[in-house]
Amino acid sequence: MKKSELVFSFILVPLDLIMIILAGISAYNIRYAQFITGIRPVVFNLPFWEYFKILLIIGPLWLVLFALAGLYNIRSARTIVKEIYRVTLACSTGLMAVVALIFLRRELFDSRFIVLAAWILSVIYISLARIVVRFLQRYLFRFNIGVRQVVLVGDSKTTENLMRTFSSGQEAGYEVVKRLRDFSLETSQDLLKFIKTKSVDEIIQSDPNLTKAETLRMFDFADENHIVFKYAADLLDTKVLKTEVSEISGVPIVEVKKTTLDGWGRIAKRFFDIIISFILIILLSPVLIITALAIKLDSKGRIFYSRLDDDSPVYRVGQGGKLFHYFKFRSMLPKTDSLRYTELADKNIRKDGPMVKIADDPRITRVGKFIRRFSIDELPELFLVLKGDMSLVGPRPHLPEEVAKYEHHHKKVLTIKPGITGMAQISGRSDLSFEEEVKLDTYYIENWTLLLDLAIILRTPLAVLRSRKAE
Repeated sequence: MKKSELVFSFILVPLDLIMIILAGISAYNIRYAQFITGIRPVVFNLPFWEYFKILLIIGPLWLVLFALAGLYNIRSARTIVKEIYRVTLACSTGLMAVVALIFLRRELFDSRFIVLAAWILSVIYISLARIVVRFLQRYLFRFNIGVRQVVLVGDSKTTENLMRTFSSGQEAGYEVVKRLRDFSLETSQDLLKFIKTKSVDEIIQSDPNLTKAETLRMFDFADENHIVFKYAADLLDTKVLKTEVSEISGVPIVEVKKTTLDGWGRIAKRFFDIIISFILIILLSPVLIITALAIKLDSKGRIFYSRLDDDSPVYRVGQGGKLFHYFKFRSMLPKTDSLRYTELADKNIRKDGPMVKIADDPRITRVGKFIRRFSIDELPELFLVLKGDMSLVGPRPHLPEEVAKYEHHHKKVLTIKPGITGMAQISGRSDLSFEEEVKLDTYYIENWTLLLDLAIILRTPLAVLRSRKAE
């Protein structure tokens, strides 16, 4: 999902709240305006600040109604007319809620004029604000900001209609970067070479005549390469757990959702990560300082493990297969990292997969053994969470050389950001086989909720205290 889509969708929430409050203030000022009081004198006492406090309560309540009405659906393909219709419907529902409050507490409002005027102005203000946001979003498309790079697959009338739609500018925000007639093995290899040089956001299958094998191959290709997969309705009958339907040029387009951790879920998880990691950094700052001093006094070398034996930066593989600069507290003797692949290779207890874990590792320092035992060496990852490279909860970040050995189904774990802790960490940590880890991480990706994140975080301290084969 494009970051610009998340940003614009997030902006709508505070923008709607501002518009609701402005509508309420405008209605109040209009009622007390001289040209209105001359026609209908004010016969009630409603101080502005008491009225403003009421607005601050009603505003958030209206936002809840807006959310239930689907006004914050991310990547919605609604037209402006449909958008205004939904705004009117949501504001009308909000009006009914206010009327119910007036009925229950008659002292709230003595002026029906203010209530009706606020309702009308809310519809106008919110609609205008959303038109401005939509205009700004489409204006940025001219600079290729937020434009989705699409690969269109098919040789049908539907495909031609979509091609015309995307190329004529009728549906702004899409650019067809490649057109494929089929999805044979040869075609998939050509596309694999293409995406290494050109960014692709979506693959849209628009031909019902493609074989089932081609369809499944296309799905697996998109899943493996972290590309959004969409298809014309009723074409895919397997591997589809969660879908989202939109309409483009009269054609129903179905998107396969790889995870619930998308859209508002992604925004909520990011806010959760920022708040919790910031709090943990403050609370654990004495531990971080003491650990840094202990490492420095115990052995020569850097405090942080951030460089390889050849002094090149340490990288881990993050979301979508992208590399990020990784660091944690150093727990081993300097210049011994590469020994895992040479002199210590025969001591690897994780030969079931690409991971390398050394039992009774002779490279570990005295302090290193302690901080590894209680996972204190991973605490600096909180800064990577704050930065946005990692999350508090998710699959563990792996080395590029380990990811290079992944089988196709293993790459599912790269769908989301890696985490400090996760399902595998609270279920056995290094005692699990690699396949078991992947299954647990895949379950987490497909069933994410904030409540699940919170449960995993609360269970992590107990998991840390349990003994395991390799520290």
